[in-house]
Amino acid sequence: MIETSGVIEKEQGNGFYLVTLEQPAGHQCLCRAAGKLTKFRIKLLAGDKVLVEISPYDLSRGRITYRERNAGGPPRRR
Repeated sequence: MIETSGVIEKEQGNGFYLVTLEQPAGHQCLCRAAGKLTKFRIKLLAGDKVLVEISPYDLSRGRITYRERNAGGPPRRR
């Protein structure tokens, strides 16, 4: 698995998110939240910086494994 960071662009519905990756600059992939994120009800919003796992066989799909915390800023509104 290839692990890289990215930013959520928008929610596609049905638990999928469109994520713009940082490493292949500007590459977009369709990602789904990992089981731990769903289990602990971690909310994902557009603009969140996330860690993504991508299979080397299909670079258009991935799994969001971690949402980075908001460092020192005001609390986010949902």
